[in-house]
Formats: sequence, C-alpha cells, structure tokens
Amino acid sequence: MRIGLIGTGRIGTFHAETLLGLPAVTGLVLHDADGHRARAVADKLGVDAVPDLTALLASRPDGVVIAAPTATHAALVRACAGAGIPVFCEKPIAATLADTRTLLAELTTAQVPLQVGFQRRFDTGYAALRRSVADGALGWVHTVRAVTSDPQPPPAGYVAVSGGIFRDCAVHDFDMVRWVTGREVVEVYATGSDRGDACFAAAGDVGTAVSLLTLDDGTLASCTATRHNGAGYDVRMEVSGSRGTLAAGLTARTPVVGTDGGPWPVERPHEGFLTRFRDAYTAELTAFTELVAGAGPSPCTGEDALAALLIAEAAEESRRSGRPVRVTEVLR
Repeated sequence: MRIGLIGTGRIGTFHAETLLGLPAVTGLVLHDADGHRARAVADKLGVDAVPDLTALLASRPDGVVIAAPTATHAALVRACAGAGIPVFCEKPIAATLADTRTLLAELTTAQVPLQVGFQRRFDTGYAALRRSVADGALGWVHTVRAVTSDPQPPPAGYVAVSGGIFRDCAVHDFDMVRWVTGREVVEVYATGSDRGDACFAAAGDVGTAVSLLTLDDGTLASCTATRHNGAGYDVRMEVSGSRGTLAAGLTARTPVVGTDGGPWPVERPHEGFLTRFRDAYTAELTAFTELVAGAGPSPCTGEDALAALLIAEAAEESRRSGRPVRVTEVLR
C-alpha cells in the first residue's frame, strides 16, 4: 500500500523511516508546510514529496499519517476524511475539547477509519500489565502508579503552544490508566510546581505535576510528570492488586538508583521517547496498515483520545482551582 505522510519534523521523519521498513508499505509520499524540508527528507529516503495537501490527496494514498503541528491536526484529519482516506493522527486530534468533539461527530458521519497516536498501547510492558489485569493474575486492582519524566524541558516556544503538561505529557498516562485497567476515571485531584525553567510559569504551565485519579470501581491511580529528570527519560507504570504487583518499564536502562543496592541503571538511560518506544512505534504503524487494509477496528479510536483529553482537562481545572474535579464537569 502507498501511505501519505504530513509533517517531516522529528516525529514525522521518524515515522517515515519506520513506514518504509514495514512489509505492507510499498510507497510513501511526503508533504510539509516547509516544502524544502519535505523535499530534503524525501530525497534522503528515496520517496516522493508533493508541494501541498491537495497534491497529496490527489495522489490517492491508501492511508495518511499526520505528524504536523497540533494546530493543523483537525483540518488535516477533516480533509483526509472528506477524501475517504483512513487516517492516523498523532495526539491530539484537535487543539481544544470543543473542536475535538465537533471533529469526532463529523467523522462518525464520514465513517472513515481513524487511529490516534498513543504509542504506549503497543509497548510490550504495558500490554503485559493489561493482560494481567484482564485475566485476574493480580487479583482485584487497588492502586496504579504511573511515572513520566522527561530528561530536560522542551523549548520555550513549544511550551507556550503545547496545551500544558496534562494535555501534552500526562495525557499518555491517563490513556494508559484507562487502557490497562479497563476502567473509567471519574474524579481528578491535581497539583503542580513551576520550579525550574521560567518558561513554564510564563506560559501559565508547570514543569512538574501530580494527579490523583479515582476510577469508577474505586481504584486509585497516581500519575506524576516532570520536565526536569536529569538522569534520563523515565516512563513506568506499576499496578498493584490483591494478589501482587506488576511493573512495566523497569529495565536495565531505567534511570533509577536504589540506595540499598538496586540494579538500575545498568545501561545508558534512554534519551527520549523515540528510543524508549521505538518498537512500540513500529507496532503502532503496523497496526495502522492493518486498519487501512480493513483487517480490524482501530486500536486507538477518537473516542479513546477524547476520554484521555477529558481527564487532562479535569486535571488542569483541578490544578487551577485547588479542588477535586469530576470528569463529568468538563463535559458541560
């Protein structure tokens, strides 16, 4: 199949390289608002580049991968759906909650397959957690602990347009809490600190945040996120149940040192998400090719993305108001 890819920045170029390594992909056509960048990437990879979205859609790709800036996502998804082309879109699919709900309503009418980019669903460790919860190996679950720690802050310009730490960063943990446990989050109590780089306070954001989630069966989940983990990129999750505890993300590269002689890190820690989740990204895009081929339903739907966004919205409202926020409140 021939895949179109929109956006040739860091993640877009990474996706292009990954797609070319998939057996199902026989061709790739690139587009970027920066035409020179798209052409440079295309020349490097030996694929086609087109000057605009109209030309990309006119080339009739079997599917389109969107890795362009967030502000363009909704319009690009809408254009692909209007052309009847299955689409993969990095999160978020729209810049605001209202726009997300409007777009999903339109996609329901268009009936075009959509897969949203929450790559942790394809990580073997998180998948093992999900299976252990589903088959009862951990007993009844009472506690989930999720950690996302970036090694250094993103550029100040990105922070200003990112949507904030809950919508941009912790939203991956929120998605994992739902996906691993199979439960819905009903209430969020969140706080944050802007210690460190001044760009966070300037943007009305925080560089470190903690969220306490209450699930619909009473399970409690804590999600911590920080932009200042100098030891390296650290993403983990623990699930504790009545029969035991299982952890994902504890490997030889986990940047954690035990004061009592713990084994980590034995190897050099991951520098960021592209190396930590390299295999997951490959599995994610493989799943998209299967979706394009009609082999099954979307493994991460627009409704899944909306559910995670609602938790992020509740977390931000809680941080600002200093009180617990029911997820139903942000639906109004």
